[in-house]
Amino acid sequence: MKAATISQLKKELVKLDEDELLDVCVRMAKFKVESKELLTYLLMKADDEPAYADELCDEIDEHLCVSGKIHKKTLRKIVRWMDKSLRFSGDKETELQVRIHFCQRIKEKRISFGGCRVSQNMYETQLKKIDKAIEKVHPDLQFDFNRQLSGL
Repeated sequence: MKAATISQLKKELVKLDEDELLDVCVRMAKFKVESKELLTYLLMKADDEPAYADELCDEIDEHLCVSGKIHKKTLRKIVRWMDKSLRFSGDKETELQVRIHFCQRIKEKRISFGGCRVSQNMYETQLKKIDKAIEKVHPDLQFDFNRQLSGL
């Protein structure tokens, strides 16, 4: 079965009444964890974006509680989780706050990559993503985020 386009799905969803729409959402959430996570964000966390960003930063702190050398698998897992969570939000300010927090924690905890070029590249990729996201926010915020970024 080939998936329909977003516009086709939107046209079909408009035709549904409230109960049918609720059934579709619940059924969709049952099939994939990511769908359930997205619904959780949309229904419970989207209205308070700063709290969502703080929650993501706290989870990053939990993942990076190790000191010393960090394995590339662990780092890759954290980055994948962070990217997925930020994709739910879509807010550039939240993205910047979380990515900068991630990079700051790596620097503060003096986590060494043990000469692993893959891990170093993942860190540098986060810095590039921060630079791209900074260009898309308000100039006043750009100044604040650039100041936070200067230590990295």
